[in-house]
Amino acid sequence: MKSTAMKSMTTKGMTTKGMTMKSRGWIQGLMCASVALLFAVASFNASAKKEEKTEYPNATRTAPKNDLSSSADQKALQQGLDALNSGDDAKAQTELQKVLDTSKSKYAKGIALEGMANLKFNAQDYKGAIVEYKQLLELNSVPNDAYFDSMFNMVSAYVADEQYQPALDELKIWRDQGKRESADSYAIEGNIYYRLKKYPEAIAAIKKAQSLTDKPKDSWNSILMASYAESGQGSQAASVIEQELAKDPTNKKLIHNALVVYQQSNANDKALALLDREQAQGLLTDEEDYVTAAKFYASIGQNSDKPATALKGADVLMEGLNKGAVKATADNYKLVGDSYLIGQQEDKALAAYAKASPLAANGDIDYRRGEILGSQQEWAAAKSAVQKAISRGVTHKGKAYLLLGKLNLGLGDKAAAKAAFQQAQQDSETRDEAAQELSKVSAKKK
Repeated sequence: MKSTAMKSMTTKGMTTKGMTMKSRGWIQGLMCASVALLFAVASFNASAKKEEKTEYPNATRTAPKNDLSSSADQKALQQGLDALNSGDDAKAQTELQKVLDTSKSKYAKGIALEGMANLKFNAQDYKGAIVEYKQLLELNSVPNDAYFDSMFNMVSAYVADEQYQPALDELKIWRDQGKRESADSYAIEGNIYYRLKKYPEAIAAIKKAQSLTDKPKDSWNSILMASYAESGQGSQAASVIEQELAKDPTNKKLIHNALVVYQQSNANDKALALLDREQAQGLLTDEEDYVTAAKFYASIGQNSDKPATALKGADVLMEGLNKGAVKATADNYKLVGDSYLIGQQEDKALAAYAKASPLAANGDIDYRRGEILGSQQEWAAAKSAVQKAISRGVTHKGKAYLLLGKLNLGLGDKAAAKAAFQQAQQDSETRDEAAQELSKVSAKKK
């Protein structure tokens, strides 16, 4: 009897989020959920008469003899494994549990434990799978392939359960006792080291994985790129993603990931060239494409000496809105307004915010309109916007009253200004500044 585990590694789709990506947390935006491991358990053949060539020919463990002699046990085990392979989890669990409860064969129980462990793994009950795998290893009754494949699957379960150090410890045992090196084992090691924030070790492991196969998985580059980036090797991260782009130049996810890497390493010219190419090749087709491109343009404009770059983002997003590819939402019009504001076109920003305001859930956008109008000394219009913001509810109520007080001073209404500052003084965020403003108002009366 032989059981093999198919071990594969995948990375979920990557997207960029937010306007700026300066901190170490950018990688969470790059890797939409995280670097994830997905493993599929293998099929079983309980009626095999001969052992196939082992995958662990140099293992230090001596495989025990098969003590399965009962035809009833053989039948129940086969039915359980067949059910597992066919996706009938309920029947599989029933039949395998029957073997565990009634069989006197350690061999049969070991294979049943392997099946139960894989069943729980597939159901994402990783803690339960770990318990079953441990029992299997302690029983020590199955052939080397089943034994060491289950040990490797237990490593996978530890990773899926975010128990990274136990995963690393178990992987070392697997490699030391099984005397086997594989690309997949170094790939999972790289992922573990990445999760443990040991980036040089993660880089070395992924490079080793890639060297052991002529078909390295593209997803391994995600860990390699992330490890380079987190360890301050932005140019190396860019090199990895550029290799991927060269193979698949129209892959939008790769493009977005490259943009994050370029921005992290301050390679704004490369980022802009890639954004322009993406647009020129017609790769902006849905809302996510347009919004993501606009955010990158805005971020580059905000964090470089080229604020006008943000205007390209506003144009891109307006194109999407006009085509109907982008929904007319408060967030999208706010992004247009933000882009115009970064690009120093305040009137266009105000127009965009005016469209966003009625679609918004609160008065935060009206508060922003009030700030801009106040900077233009449009006191009455600014006051009206801020009052509207307060009436609708704002995230920073103290700041809104503080601004209202200053606008009232611009209008020459000291009594109204004092009342607004008194409201601002009730907020801990603006208490001190409001007190200073009240002191100034009182001093002017004398």
